[in-house]
Amino acid sequence: MSQPLAHALDTDLAAPPEEDWWKRGVIYHVYPRSFADSDGDGVGDLLGIVERLDYLNDGTPGSLGVSAIWLSPVYLSPGRDAGYDVADHLVVDPVFGGQAAFDALVTEAHKRGIKVIMDLVLNHTSDVHPWFLSARSSRTNEFRDWYIWRPPAPGGGPPNNWRSFFGGPAWTLDDETGDYYLHTFLREQPDLNWQNRAVQEAALDIVRYWLERGVDGFRLDVFNAYFKHPELRDNPRRLGRTAWTRQRHVNNKDRPELHEFLQELRSLVDGYPGAVVIGETFDGKPELAASYGEKLHLVFNFEFLQQEWDAADIQRAIQRWDSLHAHERVWPSYVLSNHDNPRHATRYGKEVTQADGDARAKVAAALLLTVRGTPFVYYGEEIGMRDAEIPASELRDLAFAHGFTRDPARSPMQWSRERNGGFTTGAPWIRLASDFRERNVAEQDTDSRSLLNFYRSLIWLRRDSEALQVGTWLPLTPKPRGAIAYLRLTSGEAVLVALNFTPSRQRIRFDAELPTRRWTVSMSTRRADVGWPSIVHATLDLGPYEATILQAKLGAS
Repeated sequence: MSQPLAHALDTDLAAPPEEDWWKRGVIYHVYPRSFADSDGDGVGDLLGIVERLDYLNDGTPGSLGVSAIWLSPVYLSPGRDAGYDVADHLVVDPVFGGQAAFDALVTEAHKRGIKVIMDLVLNHTSDVHPWFLSARSSRTNEFRDWYIWRPPAPGGGPPNNWRSFFGGPAWTLDDETGDYYLHTFLREQPDLNWQNRAVQEAALDIVRYWLERGVDGFRLDVFNAYFKHPELRDNPRRLGRTAWTRQRHVNNKDRPELHEFLQELRSLVDGYPGAVVIGETFDGKPELAASYGEKLHLVFNFEFLQQEWDAADIQRAIQRWDSLHAHERVWPSYVLSNHDNPRHATRYGKEVTQADGDARAKVAAALLLTVRGTPFVYYGEEIGMRDAEIPASELRDLAFAHGFTRDPARSPMQWSRERNGGFTTGAPWIRLASDFRERNVAEQDTDSRSLLNFYRSLIWLRRDSEALQVGTWLPLTPKPRGAIAYLRLTSGEAVLVALNFTPSRQRIRFDAELPTRRWTVSMSTRRADVGWPSIVHATLDLGPYEATILQAKLGAS
C-alpha cells in the first residue's frame, strides 16, 4: 500500500457529533428578493420561501435534499445596498413579510429538517439606523462614539488616505457637526466603532436575540473589517489597478483585536448546540481566510469564484485549501457562485456551445459536492441559471462607482415557463434571464438527464456516503492535463471521483495505489459500468466532459 493511501486510512477521524451537521450537510444560499413571491408585489418574500421548502427538502430524493438555507439580509433597510444597509437588526422588513413570516419560515423549515442561517451585517449600519441618527445629532450624543468620527485634516480634507471599496474616499463630511465619518462601503453605510465595547455588546445581544428566536446560525458579512487601527493611520501604498487595490489595508481590516471578540462570539454561539458561524473574509487570500478557521465554524474561500476552467488550476486550488485545513480543529467550505459575483454557469459557459456549457455545469456540480468540505449552492445553480442581461436603465445595484453591477446574478428564480417564470404574478422587481422558458425547474424536473436531477442525485449520494461527508481527500493525478481524479476515504468506504474538463477524451493515470479493485458506478454522465481492466491497470478513460463517481466498501471480505 502506498504511503499517502496508508496515511489517509490511518488518520480516519471519528464521525462528527450531531451538532456538527454543517460538516456533513449542503447549505443553499437564498437571495430572498429573487426566490419566490407569495403576494404578487414582484418582490420575493419569506412566505414565498415557505411555499418552496418541499422543493428544497421534503425528506425524499425527489427534492433537492439540502440541510440548511442561508438568507441574504431580510432586516429593515432603505435598500441602498440590497439590505446590507441595515436600519434595524431586530426587525424583519415588511417587504419580506415581517416578523410573523420569518417565524413561520423557521417553524416550517425545522419541520423538514432544514436549518435557517441569517446574514449578519455588523461592520456598518444604514445612515438611517437610530444609532447613527443619534450619533450625528451632536458631538456629545451618547451614540457618537458608536461610529468613527474625525475632524478634517489640517488644511481640510479627509482625516487619512483610506479609500471606499466602492470608489472615492472612505470619509464623508457631515455638515451638521463638521466632522467626517468613516464608511468602508457606501456613504449611506457608516462603519461602527468596534473599539467601543458598547458596540461589541450590542452585536452579541443581536446574535443572542436571533438564536433565541430559533435561528441556527449566521453568515458574518465582511467580519475581518470590524476593527480599525485606533489611531486611524494611513495605509501603505502599493501597485494596483484601482484606488482600493493601490493600498495595503493593514490599518482598516484584519486587526489583532478581532480575534478576542471572535472567541467571545464563538463561545456564545456554542451555547446553542448545532448553531454555526460562517465568516466572509473581505478582500483576502485563502491563507487569510484559513487563519480565522479556529475561531469560526466555517470561513469562505472565494478563490473558486474567480477560478478559470482549467483542471490543473482547480486541483492546485483544492490542494492549497485542503492543506490549510489539515487538522481537525478547522473545516473547509466551497462555493462556486454567490450574490456578489457572476454565476459560474455564465463564467464557465463563455465561448462554448450551450450543450457544452451544461456539460461543464455537471462537472462543476460533481466537483463542488464531492471535495472535502461543506458545499454552498447558490439558488438557481442547480438548474444552470445564467446571469441575466439587464439594460442599464433597469439596474438597481448602483453601489460600484466604476459601473460594475451585481444585478445579473440576482435575477428571479426560474420555476416554470409561465409568465415571469412562475416567480411572481406581478411585475418582477428586476427582469428575469431571457432563457427562463427553456431553463426552469418544471422543465428539468421530469428530465432524468437534467442538471437539476444531477444535483439531486449528487446531494442524496452525499447524504448516504460517510466518505463524501467527512472522508479524507487524496488526489490521484499529480499533474493533470485536462482531467482530475481523487479519492474520498474512510476506513470503511472509498469514493473515486473522475472529472474531465475538456470536450475530448482523456486517459487518467492514477498516481496512487487504489485501496481496492471492487468498484461500482454510483453516478456518471456517460457510463454504466466501471471498465474493470482500466482500473486494474491504474488508468481510467473518460469521455468528453465526463463526471463519474465510483464507490467501494473497504474492510470487508
